[in-house]
Amino acid sequence: MLEPAVRAADIIVAACGQPLIVKAEWVKDGAVVVDVGINSVETEDGKKVLCGDVELNEALLRKVKRVTPVPGGVGPLTVTMLMENVLKSFENRS
Repeated sequence: MLEPAVRAADIIVAACGQPLIVKAEWVKDGAVVVDVGINSVETEDGKKVLCGDVELNEALLRKVKRVTPVPGGVGPLTVTMLMENVLKSFENRS
């Protein structure tokens, strides 16, 4: 069910919290990928690395129009929106 939806999408927003669940070969040419997920996974040599929900590799980079990096993609926007909501909450307090 996930694969056909991804294959048809022009814009993909992955925010499911499952490392590399969206495979690069599913993404169509010219798509825009917003990878919201951030996951810590262990490599074969035992090191911990961060990755998103989308399989970010050379094949994906060659075919997409744009893709957000993990880490460093949507995180600053998330923090900004959180701070905006905290400020609004403070201003609206009774």
